[in-house]
Amino acid sequence: MVRVKICGITNSSDALAAAEAGADILGFNFYGKSPRYVSPAEAAVISKRLPPNVWRVGIFVNEAPAVVRKIAVEVGLTHAQLHGDEDAEAVKDVQVQVIKAIRVRAGVIDRPVEASNIYAYLIDSYSPEYGGSGIKPDQNIAKIIAQVISKPFILAGGLTPGNVADAIRIYNPFGVDVASGVEISPGKKDHGKVREFIKNAKGHK
Repeated sequence: MVRVKICGITNSSDALAAAEAGADILGFNFYGKSPRYVSPAEAAVISKRLPPNVWRVGIFVNEAPAVVRKIAVEVGLTHAQLHGDEDAEAVKDVQVQVIKAIRVRAGVIDRPVEASNIYAYLIDSYSPEYGGSGIKPDQNIAKIIAQVISKPFILAGGLTPGNVADAIRIYNPFGVDVASGVEISPGKKDHGKVREFIKNAKGHK
């Protein structure tokens, strides 16, 4: 069954509601310029309240590996999502399991960074701003990337409760990632939309 990642978690209420609804993965955004930024101290408090089976993923953009390692320990992260221009050496140096973002730009297919500690890739649309675009990736290019990468991939960008089932049928991803598609405002989740998104993702036909 497809894994569901609810990203941009900033408070315990949203985190617990998502976990109760069946979310497999929660994302904490540690990129300071993101409207969904959460401090490591706040994320650590939230993390401690979550069921042990829920993955805790920290989102970082071109952050020093030593900082990623420190925050991973402080928060209890299971994975680090690297959403910047990190090369293979930087990826290896974080020393935790990595989800490496691939930002799809129309007409351009970049060779994905490869490292032994990359657990999965995240396919998202290119945006001048880092940390998640909220825009659907180019379908043809995303499909090509999915075929050439050697590890599972998570689909992100423009997903909503209304289109997630179709997206899963088209791409057959390991997981799906949503933030703005289930929000009242940046960093504040609509619990009804979260439940609907997870239900539609896991019950797709």
